[in-house]
Parts: sequence; structure tokens; C-alpha cells
Amino acid sequence: MIRQYISYLESVRRYSRRTCDIYAGVLEEFMSFAQVKNFSEALTPVMIRNYEMYLMEVRKESPKTVSQHMSVLSGFCKFLMKEGVLKNNPVSTVTRPKIEKRLPEFYRGDSMQEYFERTQNYVDTDDLGMKDRYEARLRRMIISLLYHTGIRRSELISLKCSSFDTGRKTLKVLGKGDKMREIPLTDTLCREISLYLQSADEMVGRVETADGPLLRTANGRELYPVFVDRTVKRELGGIDSITGRKSPHVLRHSLATELLNRGTDLNSIKEMLGHSSLAATQVYTHNSIERLKSVYNDAHPRAKSGGKYGNKD
Repeated sequence: MIRQYISYLESVRRYSRRTCDIYAGVLEEFMSFAQVKNFSEALTPVMIRNYEMYLMEVRKESPKTVSQHMSVLSGFCKFLMKEGVLKNNPVSTVTRPKIEKRLPEFYRGDSMQEYFERTQNYVDTDDLGMKDRYEARLRRMIISLLYHTGIRRSELISLKCSSFDTGRKTLKVLGKGDKMREIPLTDTLCREISLYLQSADEMVGRVETADGPLLRTANGRELYPVFVDRTVKRELGGIDSITGRKSPHVLRHSLATELLNRGTDLNSIKEMLGHSSLAATQVYTHNSIERLKSVYNDAHPRAKSGGKYGNKD
């Protein structure tokens, strides 16, 4: 039944291969813990609660990870209910650990501006050797695309040459659930992509095809997750004002926060980021509210005076 469920997630729900592997791993781990072969015996409130306690107390997993395990089990139980194997969802009776809500991390606009000013020579210079020029442009291209478009790491890796429409100045992105969306590009970013592709032709010595990867390593390989992560850490590591976690996803958060602070409506941000619901986008309003509080406390006369009746002037 686990194989049937994973097949359902792939073919019907259109989950990514990586997500399906994670789901399969959780379910196999639970069945190993339960030590029974019959799903009706394994999927009981008592067994699920014991598994939850095992994850928290023995494995020392975070509340978020434990909750993710419970979500996977709940989805599997709903599938089994449709198949007539279970009559109800036992996970719904188990209390999940409370998850502390954290504000999304983001980089300040001036910090990113410092990065792009420092690396402008990657784009403009012809003094570097062919390989060094290509690698420099590739590194900056990764940061530029992640920050200016807000795409996910997996979406960046899956970009094809045909994804970039130089005439319409747009980027076609294949997101979660195989949903395609278009993201507008600035003139500056279009020029940078074109210069990168020029270096790619010189370096790899190939004629690009529409289905070929937009971004490649210096030896012609397709990008892979660890390569992207290392590039982000390397490139942003030289910016003193960026002291927190350096990851592709924080660049995505940074764009969303910047757009919201500049007055972009939530629906537009939702479409650009490829969120399936507005609820996923609304998390960024917390950063905006914190910024508003800071401005309020610095500027409002009553907040500044601290007096009972405010500033008498």
C-alpha cells in the first residue's frame, strides 16, 4: 500500500520525486517502529502516539519534524480511507507538538546592494581568463536569479534555455505540482543572463538547445543542490552585514519582504513566488509589521515621549 500511495502522490498529486522519497521514508520508518505488517494494527491512536513520543524523547526531533511525520501519516491514512482499508483517520485524535512560529529570515536591501556592487566586475570585465570569467558570472547569476525572481533552488536547477524569453523579458518557471508561471525580468537582469550565456558558449563550446539546462558548471554538468548551496554561502560570506544563515531560501524570503515593504499586494507576490494559497504568502506580513512597529516607535510623538498624555507640543 505504501508503493500505491507514493505512486498516487507522483501521478495524481504531482509531488516531486524528492518529496515522495521523504514520504516513503517516513512511512517505512513508522512501520518498522510498529513491528507489524497489518496496517489496521499499526495505524491506531495508541501506536501513533507512541511513535510521536519516540520521535520526541528518543530521537530528540524538533516539534516541526515530528509534526511533519504526523502529517505524512495523516495523508496516508486518508488515502487508506478512500481505499476502504481504514474507517477513520487515527492521526486526527493525536495531539501534535506545539511549533513555535519563527519569522522568515531575510537579507536587508542595502546588504544585497553591497553584494551586487562588489561583484559588478563579474559582469563587466573581460580581463579574467575564460574559465575564471565564466565561473564568476555563473556564481553571480545564481545569486541574481534567486534574489530577483524569488524562485526555489529546485526551480533554479530545472531552468532550461527556453525558459528565458529575451524578447518578452520573462522567465518561465516550472514549480511545485508541475505548475508553470512567468516571472518578469528587469533589463539589467536580461543583460546579465545574455552575458552569462555568451560566456557559457565560449567555455563549454556548444550550441545551446531549447531543452538544455540554462545554468551549467564549468565542466558542463547540470547544477545540483549542494553546488547551489555552496555558491550562496561563498558569495554572501564576504558581506559583513549578512551575519545569519546564507541559503537560497533566505534569498527568496528577502525578495518577498522587499516587495511587501514597497507596497506590492499579496496576490501579486503569491503569483510570483508560486504559492498555492495566500496563507503561505501572508507569513511575510509579520516582517512588515515588525518594521512598521520599529518606524512607529522611532517616529510617533507619543511613542517617543513615553508620557501618559504624549507630547504636549
